[in-house]
Amino acid sequence: MNRLLVPVNGNDHIQGSADAEWTLVEYGDYECPVCGQAYPIVKQLQEHLGDQLLFVFRNFPLREIHPNAEHAAETAEFAAGYGSFWEMHDVLFENQDRLEDEILIGLAAQIGLPASKLRRSLASEIFRGRIDLDFRGGIRSGVNGTPTFFINGVRHDGGFGFEMLLRAFAEAK
Repeated sequence: MNRLLVPVNGNDHIQGSADAEWTLVEYGDYECPVCGQAYPIVKQLQEHLGDQLLFVFRNFPLREIHPNAEHAAETAEFAAGYGSFWEMHDVLFENQDRLEDEILIGLAAQIGLPASKLRRSLASEIFRGRIDLDFRGGIRSGVNGTPTFFINGVRHDGGFGFEMLLRAFAEAK
């Protein structure tokens, strides 16, 4: 059984209450089709569980097989600097079949972020270190693909359908 070796902390992107009964950490890749399938399920869980669920997203771009995943993650981190991480997170998953740089810049502009600054940010890879920190933490915790979920600090190795995850939460009590 793999455990989450990097505890949820102030550097994480968090939705929900710190007093939640369950914490769901996802290591994800914006270009991964399976992460794209998990995205609406996580949204459904958040709606269903409300304040009982704390959700954390950590970057785990599979650069070798998803050539746009790194810049998508950098775009999300750029948006975080403007308080728009979750808005960008959602837009990236909703457009995951087209994440080339020009599309990313357009998506940023669409949600009110400065496109020219994002262009410079992507060119300089200013957020690469932040993404690598998530990635290395995932490796230490046994992440070897995406999406990988941890429920209350324990890796969930079952399916990620809505009902399956609800059962896993009940068992994690």
